[in-house]
Amino acid sequence: MSRDAAQTDDQTIVHVRGVGKSFRRFEHQPFLLRNLLQRLTGRAHRPREFWPLRDVSFDIRAGETVGVIGQNGSGKSTLLRLIAGAAYPTEGHIAVRGRVAPLLSLGAGFQPDMTGRECVEVNGTALGLTDGELRDGLPAIIAFAELTDFMDTPVRYYSSGMLARLGFSVAVHASPDLLLVDEVLSVGDHAFQQKCVARIHEMQRQGTTILFVSHDAGTMNTLCDRVLWLRDGHLVADGPPGGIIDRYLAS
Repeated sequence: MSRDAAQTDDQTIVHVRGVGKSFRRFEHQPFLLRNLLQRLTGRAHRPREFWPLRDVSFDIRAGETVGVIGQNGSGKSTLLRLIAGAAYPTEGHIAVRGRVAPLLSLGAGFQPDMTGRECVEVNGTALGLTDGELRDGLPAIIAFAELTDFMDTPVRYYSSGMLARLGFSVAVHASPDLLLVDEVLSVGDHAFQQKCVARIHEMQRQGTTILFVSHDAGTMNTLCDRVLWLRDGHLVADGPPGGIIDRYLAS
């Protein structure tokens, strides 16, 4: 039930074994006075456990690009959050090797009152970039995001597309060993989406390992070596994209 440096062979970047994640789901608001009194008198309803993931196991090797598909609520985002270290498994074991760049939601880690430039500096530092790497890489990050005129504007005034561009640019310029992307590529205009896909191809050629969630079957077929299919929190298929995507679309 931990997330540690990988204790597997040198080619394994992500090692997931028997992983499950549970949340407590209350039928009533737990902190209302009436419900607090019911708890004190032993008459309160016990919270129910909800498992968005259960008994999931797989490995990802260096240089692989792996997609995750499944209906809404199947556990895709929960899985990426666990691998990113944003949450911890209730059961099982996750081991990750190298620098991880998670791009899990729009504006994640961006404080509304901070400028775009300040957000880049803070998030770059959180990803492990040194002051020198940030200083040298900042022009490329700004240019890729196409936000030169807005870097000194608080991000509360950014559109969802601008947030996606800035977040993606920081992540891909952090030289990660593992890039995690959760549906963020579906935000923004078509031209920038194509630019992101081209950058992912470049990272693939450089040997970066990529794990991403998408509902776009075409993107999955184009980018992925493998696809993981989650259904109701369980891994039901793991293999080449063509057959699995066809089965998923027909289900």
